[in-house]
Amino acid sequence: MHAANTTITSQALRFVETTTYADLPEEALRIGRRCIVDAAGLFLAGSREPSVRILIEDALEQGGRADAPLPAAGAIGVPAPLAARVWGTAGHAHDWDDTQVSHDPAHVYGLLTHPTVPPLTAALVIAEMLGQRDGREVMLAFQLGFEVECKISEWMLPRHYRRGHHSSGTVGTFGACVAAAKLLGLTGPRLAHAFGIAASLAAGIRVNFGTMTKPLHVGRAAENGVTAALLAARGFDADPAALDGPWGFFSVMADGFDPTKISEGFGNPLTIVSPGVSIKPFPSGILTHQSMDAMLKLVLDHDLKPEQVERIRFFAGKNIIEPIRYPIARNHLQAKFSMPALLAMMVLRRRASHHEFEDSFVAGPAMQDLQARTDVINDLDIDALGYDLIRSRIEVETRDGRTLVQWADERYRGGPLNPISDADLDGKFLMCAEGVLDEPAQHEVLALARGIDQGADLARLMSLMSTATSDEMKAVAE
Repeated sequence: MHAANTTITSQALRFVETTTYADLPEEALRIGRRCIVDAAGLFLAGSREPSVRILIEDALEQGGRADAPLPAAGAIGVPAPLAARVWGTAGHAHDWDDTQVSHDPAHVYGLLTHPTVPPLTAALVIAEMLGQRDGREVMLAFQLGFEVECKISEWMLPRHYRRGHHSSGTVGTFGACVAAAKLLGLTGPRLAHAFGIAASLAAGIRVNFGTMTKPLHVGRAAENGVTAALLAARGFDADPAALDGPWGFFSVMADGFDPTKISEGFGNPLTIVSPGVSIKPFPSGILTHQSMDAMLKLVLDHDLKPEQVERIRFFAGKNIIEPIRYPIARNHLQAKFSMPALLAMMVLRRRASHHEFEDSFVAGPAMQDLQARTDVINDLDIDALGYDLIRSRIEVETRDGRTLVQWADERYRGGPLNPISDADLDGKFLMCAEGVLDEPAQHEVLALARGIDQGADLARLMSLMSTATSDEMKAVAE
């Protein structure tokens, strides 16, 4: 259905204007704190990625008003949109940030957005710019952006993703815009104009998956959302119903929306609570995690050594095979979208942290050899089961003549039905912060992020996350 004669934009505006911190259920706050802990670690880990260091250098050379600092780059501030670009890219640099969940059997998983980084980035950057130190207001702005972003993504027809748009870049722009606009106090026409500006700035196409530009989509979503809110605050105008009508966002970007979902409205319930959010155990596409866990289980159950493997056969449907598209990954960015690389990683290292996603390892002889001996097979029987769950099967042919088989667990680890524990989340955060902050600072940032809306010192949190501790990051800052 096209978005003619609808009131989706006005519903979104009313939700953003009228919702208060007191309206947020405790479960939303609990999950939101977990998402913020997760993202804080990813900001730190991402700060050391070459793509982010290029953006840091570029932002510092451009200079300008010192609204907010940059991740792990020292105390020098840059204008808010530039800061948002860098923080947002850092948060998605490892493709390890959380993902939206849907129970719609007609949905395509790639259509779902990475919901936390754009609105959280915008909220932290604008709070820093304004000197806003009330963590409850930051949490509220984040939650509102998260909800609007997820509902737009859930309601759109899958044509958006199949056409080649990257939802985290397109829809993420609205999440960042809402968070920034809420902290800037935009209401009425000013808030409507912010939505309209955001609709025209939203961008990101999937051709750039496996390159530096893929995480830049999320950085630009954060930057463009902040820009839209700041311009609207200055009086810049746009169409006040940009989600609706034949030329509105839904029609142009997705050929319409599902009318049965629209009737549910925003916040009824909040997506962060139901159907929930998945916190990623591995720094690769969400479509790969079930299969990676399956391979790890197979390796551990049989104590399989790399030298015992003759060939790997991976059977899956188009929902995995089409977006996870590299038959042999030559670098760590391609590896995030290569089943042969990810399965080989599990055989060779029995884990997949960001420390494994290094070009030297991915391009090394062991990884290249095992990838070349891995077949990716489109299984029509798996396709016929539908795409409500992420299904796959792995067969390993050993050199002593055995065939080991493992199906992926449909209740994927990290999702609402099988969430990672708080202890595992802490472990992920500390792994991400390793080498960026010293150990006392790591634990302090962890505590501040977890208590962001419970009296945490936001100035201290941003100061610690922007501290340049490594020599190479100090050199960039200088």
